[in-house]
Amino acid sequence: MYVLVTYDVATSDIGGARWLRRVAKVCLQHGQRVQNSVFECSVDPGQFDQMKHELLERIDSEKDSLRFYHLGKGWRSKVEHVGVKPSYDPEGFLCI
Repeated sequence: MYVLVTYDVATSDIGGARWLRRVAKVCLQHGQRVQNSVFECSVDPGQFDQMKHELLERIDSEKDSLRFYHLGKGWRSKVEHVGVKPSYDPEGFLCI
């Protein structure tokens, strides 16, 4: 499954920047950052449930927000990229 994860974490409170980094770290474990608070994640249902659980533990739902966009199997036709950052292909060739 292909999921777009976005978040907005309040940083005006003491420790807010730390919570922001914790949310980003979870997202980085499951996907690719495409903008500051936007990640594209190619995960199976179990991985999605795990990621969502970890993220919900790291936000304050009274101040912060998470959004999950389930793009499905036809995600390539739903993603259009324009601009300076190269587009990300999670199913493409990986060279280490």
